[in-house]
Amino acid sequence: MEISLSNTALTGTKPRHHGFMPENHFHLSVFSQRLQYRGPDRWDQLVTKRHGPARAMSKANDSLSSDITEVDKEKEVKKRKMTTERELARCWPEIHGEDDWAGLTDPMDPLLRNELIKYGEMAQACYDAFDFDPYSKYCGSCRFTRPEFFDRLGMASIGYDMVGYLYATSNINLPNFFKKSRWPKVWSKNADWIGYIALSNDEMSKKLGRRDITIAWRGTVTRLEWVADMMDYLRPISSDKIPSPDPTVRVESGFLDLYTDKDENCKYCMHSVREQIITTLNKLIEIYPDDELSITITGHSLGGALAILSGYDILETGTNIRNDTRAVPICVFSFGGPRVGNLRFKERLDLLGLKVLRVVNIHDIVPKSPGLIFNENLHPMFLKLAEQLPWSYSHVGVELALDHKVSPFLKHDADLASAHNLEGHLHLLDGYHGRGERFVLANGRDYALVNKGCDFLKDEYEIPPNWRQDPNKGMVIDKEGRWAQEERRLDDDLPSDLHHHLK
Repeated sequence: MEISLSNTALTGTKPRHHGFMPENHFHLSVFSQRLQYRGPDRWDQLVTKRHGPARAMSKANDSLSSDITEVDKEKEVKKRKMTTERELARCWPEIHGEDDWAGLTDPMDPLLRNELIKYGEMAQACYDAFDFDPYSKYCGSCRFTRPEFFDRLGMASIGYDMVGYLYATSNINLPNFFKKSRWPKVWSKNADWIGYIALSNDEMSKKLGRRDITIAWRGTVTRLEWVADMMDYLRPISSDKIPSPDPTVRVESGFLDLYTDKDENCKYCMHSVREQIITTLNKLIEIYPDDELSITITGHSLGGALAILSGYDILETGTNIRNDTRAVPICVFSFGGPRVGNLRFKERLDLLGLKVLRVVNIHDIVPKSPGLIFNENLHPMFLKLAEQLPWSYSHVGVELALDHKVSPFLKHDADLASAHNLEGHLHLLDGYHGRGERFVLANGRDYALVNKGCDFLKDEYEIPPNWRQDPNKGMVIDKEGRWAQEERRLDDDLPSDLHHHLK
């Protein structure tokens, strides 16, 4: 469902993905996972449905299994009780990073896990909705209009209303990020759909304890070729109309171009994506002067970098400050994102108070780039000496490090693209309970989702790789009985009053 910025917010909803644990793993610990993740109320039902009649076992084995089962049941009951007792509406500032997630990631807080997966799914929606088929005349656009976006993605109960789409100009030096159609007639020669802004509806806002504005950024769909696009060159952030009192604050050049460039001859990107975000936020903050508000920015891969950059910009420009001087809290949930800027950029972010939680797979190469040599892992003295170099980078915020080799579902020797896959990150989040803890899917998130766009699951689970496909590659039978590409209704161009809300 879509929301109009000139009217009150409409309401909408959100589905959670649930799936069964694999049935062909016979180790006792994994067997316990299969029975555990649905909770005590589904225990017997799952055994019957997935495994059929129980096999004959010795009395000793029966006793041992029963003891282990009871222990797992008790743990599950405690976890569910803890989640129930801590209502999100009351502790959302803590989950939103008020205290930099101190004590929430080890052991893993159930509410934080659920929120991370939710925002990760909102970032994943950017991939699922993006048309990256070079044989489509709509390549580079969103496959759905705003009113139908969440419904068409199976997220009807998300609890957020679509506010607007974000478009960037493709006329910049990031060739592996943008997808171009091979056909001469295309929807736009210069624009590229790059994400969206959504707003929690009234019902969801009650559950959250505030009205949440979410900015979701799309990452790259071209495996890892885009890493080569990063010129490893830092540029002063103030050189691109982003205010900064410190001229030594620098960020990666390509990120700046993507965020600030525009094409005045294109109706979709006549305003930069930066201007689109700031104006939309100004509108929303004006519409809800009495509501408790929050701004949550999420993105994967290059989208994670843009999430951090836009969070910095919102704080530096004071876009989150209301007329009564109250500040709307801002948080970034980044998944598999690269480094964005230099040490001075990190220090400035800390001073501004941007809360950033970066979820990474330790086997993913993207979070290690750019700045493979000169980065935050250097001794502080050497990092300080190297901070003026155009290739000296530093990560920001708090890191939540996951390891795909602890999951019994995933290939240990997976390729680099799989280790970077967002669905893989969400799978790891669902099974993570803390460092050294056993991998157990807490919410039973369907493991088949991992192979939606890669080949990451072990073959024994019999889930085909890259299984998500459009029927007949978008071909339909037209009125004349011939096969042709289906015509698609595109959203209108940017709002006509957008420039009025630029401060």
